[in-house]
Amino acid sequence: MVKTSILLLTKNGGRDLEFLMSALYGQKGVEPFEVIVIDSGSTDETLELLHRFPVRLEQIPPETFHHSRTRNLAAGLAKGAILVFVSQDAIPTSERWLNTMISNFDDPAVGAVYGRQLPRPGSSMEREDALGTLYGEHKIVKDPAHRNGLGYRYYHFSDANAAIRRSVWEEVRFPEDLRVFEDIGIAKRILDAGWKIVYEPNSSVFHSHRHTTVGLFKRYFDIGYTLKLLDIWDAPGIRKSMIRDVRTLLRNKIHRVGQKGRPVGGIRQDVAKSVGLFLGLNQRHLPLVLKRRLSAYRVFE
Repeated sequence: MVKTSILLLTKNGGRDLEFLMSALYGQKGVEPFEVIVIDSGSTDETLELLHRFPVRLEQIPPETFHHSRTRNLAAGLAKGAILVFVSQDAIPTSERWLNTMISNFDDPAVGAVYGRQLPRPGSSMEREDALGTLYGEHKIVKDPAHRNGLGYRYYHFSDANAAIRRSVWEEVRFPEDLRVFEDIGIAKRILDAGWKIVYEPNSSVFHSHRHTTVGLFKRYFDIGYTLKLLDIWDAPGIRKSMIRDVRTLLRNKIHRVGQKGRPVGGIRQDVAKSVGLFLGLNQRHLPLVLKRRLSAYRVFE
C-alpha cells in the first residue's frame, strides 16, 4: 500500500511535462508514491516520455475527456490515502513540494490542501496580479466553523496543485454536472461537509497561462455562471470581497501607467474580466444563442 497517489491528466504535455516528471521523481522526504496518468489522445512525444517513468498509464479517447469525470476516474484507480492532483504544466519549485503538501493531513480534520501558484517568467501583468492576489505568502486554514472573513477566497481552490484525503473524495467526489471549474465545486462540497481546507504557500508550483483579453472575458463569464449555479455568489461577504479586490487591482494598475505600456493592457484585461463576470452572474437574462457565444467552455451546450 502507498500513502500517496499523484494523479495527472495529460494531452500533448510537451516540455512542461518533461520538467514536471523530473520534479515529481526528484521529491525528497516522502514515502514511496504512485503516479497515475490519464492521457486523452496525445499526438506529440507525451506517451514516449511517460514510458520512461514508472507510472500507471491509462488512455481514453479525447472526446470522452471531462474535467470532473476524468478526475474521478483517476481517483478511483488510486491506492493511496492521499490523492495529489497536479496539472501537466504546473512545475514544483522545490524538492519538498510533496512533503510540505501532505504534511497538512496530520490534522485529521483537514480534508484538502492546495498550494501556491507562481507566475512564469514573462507572464502578463494581469496574471501576475491575479495570482498574487489569490496565492499569498501566508498559510490559511479554511474552517467551516470559523469562516474568518475570507469572502470569495473561502471557496477558492485549484486542483492544478492540490491534494484531497481519499476518504473525503469518496464522500463528495468531483461534481460531474459541472463542465468546468470542478475544483470550486468539490471545494464547496468539502467545506459544506465540515472538513477544513488548507492553503499551503510553501508547496508552490510555477503555473500560469497566456490569456487574450477576449479569452479572459469568456473565462470570467463562465466563472460568474458557476458562482451562481453553486449558490456561492449570494453567500455572506462574497460579492463585497470580490468587488473590493477588483477595485484594488485596477487601482494598482492605474498607478503604474507609464511603465512600458504594460499597465494599459492589464487595465483592459481587468475590465474585460469584470464585464464577463457580471454577464455570467446575470446570464439568465441573455438569449441562449448569445450565452453559447460568450462561454469559453461551452457550458450551455
